[in-house]
Amino acid sequence: MIKYILKCEKNHEFESWFSDSNEFEKLKNKKLLECIYCSSKKIGKSIMSPMVSGSKKLDFEKKTIRKSLSEEKIKLLKIRKYIENNFEYVGENFSKKVREIYYDKKSNKTIYGTTTQKEREELAEEGIDLISVPWVDKDN
Repeated sequence: MIKYILKCEKNHEFESWFSDSNEFEKLKNKKLLECIYCSSKKIGKSIMSPMVSGSKKLDFEKKTIRKSLSEEKIKLLKIRKYIENNFEYVGENFSKKVREIYYDKKSNKTIYGTTTQKEREELAEEGIDLISVPWVDKDN
């Protein structure tokens, strides 16, 4: 595992773990990395100093990371379950439906679905704020 400090085009910094240095490049090329603050897909990595440790310390750190990742996955699965049980899934019609709700002002409907980066930017220009939730696979 390797930890990078990532930076988006707006200079927001955040950390992320990767299985190796090639994984970052693969995810970046597929545009699967996103700024946690502004959802920008233009992500770079900052230079980090390597961490050198003995094998006992490394084993402990691996176990700690696995436990932490497992706990985060459980939290994300709870969020997914809540959304699926309490929100209406509108799929790729999300941009259209969210506009209908936003401009209606009387509607308290809660929805979820998918949107492209371009649609997200257009919605943001209209003042419609969205939240991206990492959609953890239930079977993974």
